[in-house]
Formats: sequence, C-alpha cells, structure tokens
Amino acid sequence: MAYVIAEPCIGTKDAACVDACPVDCIHPKKDETDFATVEMIYIDPVECIDCGACVPVCPVSAIFALDDLPEKWSNFTQINADYFKR
Repeated sequence: MAYVIAEPCIGTKDAACVDACPVDCIHPKKDETDFATVEMIYIDPVECIDCGACVPVCPVSAIFALDDLPEKWSNFTQINADYFKR
C-alpha cells in the first residue's frame, strides 16, 4: 500500500482526494450508496499507484505515505485494506 487514509478523515470525509486520484482508488465517492454510512474514505492498497496526488488536497492532512504513517495510526493500514476486502 502506497498511501493510507488515517484518523483525521473520520467524520470529515472531504472528497477532494477522490477527485484528485488519477486511478479511482479512493472510495466511497459521494454518489456511492455507502458514503453516508461509513465514517471515513479509504484508499485501495492494490489499486493505488503511489502518485501522491491525494496528499496536498486533503484539508485535514489525513493521508500519509505508508512509511510516514504515524505509529499511533498504524492500524489504519489494515482498516483501509479491510474496506476493500484485501
């Protein structure tokens, strides 16, 4: 997994990252049925191409390169993967 969305996204779900992603690996989108019921947005660990386009557009600085993910949020690597059943 190249990038991980972590705790600051919970409750925010700003979709700027979804729009910035060139490979459509960030979900759910605002028009997807589960957008209203999930607590955050997730990055697909298989589809992410490590481009970093999502990082500068996140208004709450919730997106981290895997190597830069703070230890206190290390569980979000699995949380993102679980959303996509990876």
